[in-house]
Amino acid sequence: MEKKLIYTGKTKNVYALPNGNCLLKFKDDCTGKDGVFDPGENSVGLTIEGVGDVNLRMSIYYFEKINAAGIKTHYVNANLEDTTMEVLPAKVFGKGLEVICRRKAVGSFFRRYNEYCTEGQDLPYYVETTFKNDALGDPLVTKDGLVDLGVMTSEQYDSLKEQTQAITKIVADDLAEKGLDLYDIKFEFGYAPDGKVMLIDEVASGNMRVYKDGEYIDPMTLNKLFFA
Repeated sequence: MEKKLIYTGKTKNVYALPNGNCLLKFKDDCTGKDGVFDPGENSVGLTIEGVGDVNLRMSIYYFEKINAAGIKTHYVNANLEDTTMEVLPAKVFGKGLEVICRRKAVGSFFRRYNEYCTEGQDLPYYVETTFKNDALGDPLVTKDGLVDLGVMTSEQYDSLKEQTQAITKIVADDLAEKGLDLYDIKFEFGYAPDGKVMLIDEVASGNMRVYKDGEYIDPMTLNKLFFA
């Protein structure tokens, strides 16, 4: 199938397809620093053979579960042989928006709000949004900010929040069946030509913080446990 490169990303390339859809090519490049894998870093730090394949496999697994639950995503199909995923076209909000759903007070949440919580404290599917901007450290933005700045409508935000919580529960419940505890997860959302919000990008180990028996499981170890 003829394809045209339209975007080169840190961990994926995006191509336009003749049928109007897009093709995501998963790469083995990982974000990190000094040769150490870190999903929170903003630059490519290393290449790990096969990581594109496992990220695609986990994404297929969860996109199919999410679609089956009646939640709209951009996933159409995938080809494991060439590590690609066909997706519906979607526009990003603003210049890119990340959505984090937190079930436990850890990481940057705890650093910001430790006067008001204890580390590891339960959070009721707390949703926060940040603009994708490496130079500014992905600044937090509220619903009012998103609406007042014209990034999205109030209705789109409400849909995004509801979908985020529902998808997080699907992932958390699934991981719990494997003896794993999801603390938080990061998503990206876009919107279809009709304005409807949908989950885009990937649902992979590098976007989630997972614990087993109170011990943090790094993404590469999580991949091994997940596909064991």
